[in-house]
Amino acid sequence: MSQRQVLQVFEQYQRARTQFVQAVAELSARPQNAETLRSAGVMSLLRPLLLDVVPTIQQTAALALGRLANYNDDLAEAVVKGDILPQLVCSLSEQNRFYKKAAAFVLRAVGKHSPHLAQAVVQCGALETLAICLEDFDPGVKEAAAWALGYIARHNSELSQAVVDAGAVPLLVLCIQEPEIALKRIAASTLSDISKHSPELAQTVVDAGAIAHLAQMILNPDAKLKRQVLSALSQIAKHSVDLAELVVEAEIFPVVLTCLKDSDEYVKKNGATLIREIAKHTPELSQFIVNAGGVAAVIDCIGSCRGTVRLPGIMMLGYVAAHSENLSMAVIVSKGIPPLCTCLVEEQEDHIKAAAAWALGQVGRHTPEHARAVAVANVLPTLLSMYMDTHSSEDLQVKTKRALKNILQKCTYLPALEPLLHDAPPNIMKHIVGQFSKSRFQETFLLSIQPGSHSVEEEGRERAISCLLASSSLAVLVGAQRDQGNEGCLPICVTEISSFFSSILLGVTT
Repeated sequence: MSQRQVLQVFEQYQRARTQFVQAVAELSARPQNAETLRSAGVMSLLRPLLLDVVPTIQQTAALALGRLANYNDDLAEAVVKGDILPQLVCSLSEQNRFYKKAAAFVLRAVGKHSPHLAQAVVQCGALETLAICLEDFDPGVKEAAAWALGYIARHNSELSQAVVDAGAVPLLVLCIQEPEIALKRIAASTLSDISKHSPELAQTVVDAGAIAHLAQMILNPDAKLKRQVLSALSQIAKHSVDLAELVVEAEIFPVVLTCLKDSDEYVKKNGATLIREIAKHTPELSQFIVNAGGVAAVIDCIGSCRGTVRLPGIMMLGYVAAHSENLSMAVIVSKGIPPLCTCLVEEQEDHIKAAAAWALGQVGRHTPEHARAVAVANVLPTLLSMYMDTHSSEDLQVKTKRALKNILQKCTYLPALEPLLHDAPPNIMKHIVGQFSKSRFQETFLLSIQPGSHSVEEEGRERAISCLLASSSLAVLVGAQRDQGNEGCLPICVTEISSFFSSILLGVTT
């Protein structure tokens, strides 16, 4: 047998390996083939091909494994149990850029499914090798490595800390300064995944100088990059006042407000989320946002979008209003109540309705003036209806109940309360009647008190009840409750009112 004939045997073997691995890679691109390939033992057949002498075969084998592991956690678990990861990691730093990208794809595909699988990637020593890949000359390798690190870090603080310990954060900050947009996106996303878990991890990202570089990219024309930049800044700002102030000091206002008018809905949502995470911390930060025009911009954003995109803006208004009377009035003056009422009526998801109810309660809870501003929007019947609706979620019922209580305890605008008299349950009715007693009968009752009379408190209770029952509004209330068979509510109402007047009498006599 000649030398040529001997070499032909090896050439045929190489062609057969190439044809096999290419066919498997093509088949693995279709989800319906995944289980069939697994049943045929494809994992054990691909594993030796990762060390093949032909680079193309190595790369294609890694690509096929990545595609299979990407489908579900069972296939990813099969990759782990097949001892494929150590082999990948071992050759990752030695091979060409095509293999590095394919190997990083496998690590990402395995680590994305669960903390358990991500931990398996960490235990095989992949983080240090991936961090080295962040320094590679090829931007595609950097992108693949950053993506894999992000999928590992997003699971929990322990895995995120492992990524930090591997020295990845400074290299990721360098990656966001690279000219390639795709690399910027993935690096910003990974920094966001690291920052979200704890103040300490967010501080690590801040110490690497990330905020200044992220803030500069808020006006980048690429929508997908802006999404990730805004998300990263939000994840940093949410943890503490100090971190939020560092984000503000990067001069993101008023630039970030332009994102609320972006054509991309996720840019809008992430922009509103960033403003919310800053506003929630202190009255001073909320006032800064108000002065920058942030409240008006968020209100416009809420009115121009639908669904979950509205949610962070709704919550931002609630946080601002909760801090103080003046900030709540800023929301009112900026005409923030009508959009919140619209969200309460239009939205289908209970968690969005609950957020709108909570925000309205924060606006109206400070003074009678604030409560009246909410009440004149005719939102109280809607809140009551949602609270009493048996189909409402538990969270929505809790939020509407608290909002009603917050508003009713301050509301002295009786025309807005009268529609509630017929339908309100006893636990809400006592707040309504309490306001009627304070607003309508206080002056009459005080004038009827004779100083120095005997048993002043007892006489006061009797006169309070007489005055109330003589009132036309109370007559409507009593009649409505009796018509509905709610006589049990009346003693609660009368007790509430008479105890109020008793407190007035004690104040007068002393």
